[in-house]
Amino acid sequence: MDDRDLISRITELVAEEQKLQGTDHDPARVRDIEVTLDQLWDLLRQRRSREEFGRDPSDAQPRDPTTVEGYIQ
Repeated sequence: MDDRDLISRITELVAEEQKLQGTDHDPARVRDIEVTLDQLWDLLRQRRSREEFGRDPSDAQPRDPTTVEGYIQ
């Protein structure tokens, strides 16, 4: 998955999240979307960081939900 694919998927999930929040929604689905978004943003940051420092962005790996949800914002 390259940066464009990641950004496209992030955009899709944000739109779905906004749509669900404006209705009588399934809280579990919204939570799943939030976790997936956190993972995708983390992966995008990893890729960009690797590229900035001359490393191969394709070596970036998605982190598990527990890890990305434990980050302090």
